[in-house]
Amino acid sequence: MSITPEDILNALRHVKDPDLGKDLVTLNMVKDITINGKKIAFKVVLTTPACPLKEQIRQDCEDAIHQYIADDTEVDIDVSSDVTSFRKDAKVLLPGVKNIIAVASGKGGVGKSTVAVNLALGLAKNGANVGLLDADIYGPSVPLMLQIKGKKPFIEDRNGKATIIPVTQYGIKALSIGLLVDEKQAVVWRGPMVSSALKQFVGDCDWGELDYLIIDLPPGTGDIHLTLVQTVPVTGVVVVTTPQEVAMADARKAIGMFSIHPINVPIIGVVENMSYFTPAELPSNKYYIFGKGGGQRLATEFNVPFLGEIPLVQSIREGGDSGVPIVLGDDKISTAAFLQLAKNTAQQVSIRNAMVEPSKKVEVIV
Repeated sequence: MSITPEDILNALRHVKDPDLGKDLVTLNMVKDITINGKKIAFKVVLTTPACPLKEQIRQDCEDAIHQYIADDTEVDIDVSSDVTSFRKDAKVLLPGVKNIIAVASGKGGVGKSTVAVNLALGLAKNGANVGLLDADIYGPSVPLMLQIKGKKPFIEDRNGKATIIPVTQYGIKALSIGLLVDEKQAVVWRGPMVSSALKQFVGDCDWGELDYLIIDLPPGTGDIHLTLVQTVPVTGVVVVTTPQEVAMADARKAIGMFSIHPINVPIIGVVENMSYFTPAELPSNKYYIFGKGGGQRLATEFNVPFLGEIPLVQSIREGGDSGVPIVLGDDKISTAAFLQLAKNTAQQVSIRNAMVEPSKKVEVIV
């Protein structure tokens, strides 16, 4: 008896996406089925290239074919991805950007920019198209951390309108006020000017086709944050904290701001930075200098995902200072932590896009 495409689809109806809770056929993830006797091939199109369950899904598909068709069937599975997006405003601003992810902390000094930079590079390392917008107008860190100090974004005239072209570095696109002003010059602007700069970075910049635009927000819960949610619908927010109660107190304010009506931006999850100190000469030792488990408790308190722990190690600091972020380096433990953060973030974005109503721009904030 010959194998038919319907046989293959019926077998794969038994394979569920662990995150979305539905089978691959219902989710329309199975593509391009070919059959040659007992040799079959097909594509499984996942919702992100950074899917942490990619190999599990591949194995589940192969097991289902053997179980429901024939044990001696030869299976060739091509696992690819197409990042999901449920933006409804894409024709207006950032038409090629699928997901806008803000990174916030509520407090300075917790390594938010370090997390934002390595998250962006981690997503890119997993195969996504990524942009990074440094929205910290008063204290931009991205030019130093990406080794792009002194590089100027190209300004292109398009139908009489000046369009900013982001700088490309390490496979991602980046833009920061630090690229437009002298590094020794303080940005002494009132709120309306800061908000105007952010709007220009979003509306007058050609970001092209991106799976994720990471926006590194400044500390606090002020003008920049409100301007962002009033300018574009943010897919979700990654909140950075340390285990310390002082840091978590401000992280709670950040979560509270994005959760109040009428903002209502989903919290993708909490990441705990500087979780523990591990000496290079004692890689198995962990010293909890700032306390233990604070990020997990914060995530549990607000019923949001916990995205992971980032260790406090010298190489992460050195990577930021040298302009070669740790995720590009050879510190396997720290690199693995950031790559797992990227996978977990991408996973939660996919779940958010499947389960939650699309974000909307906030029209009025009193």
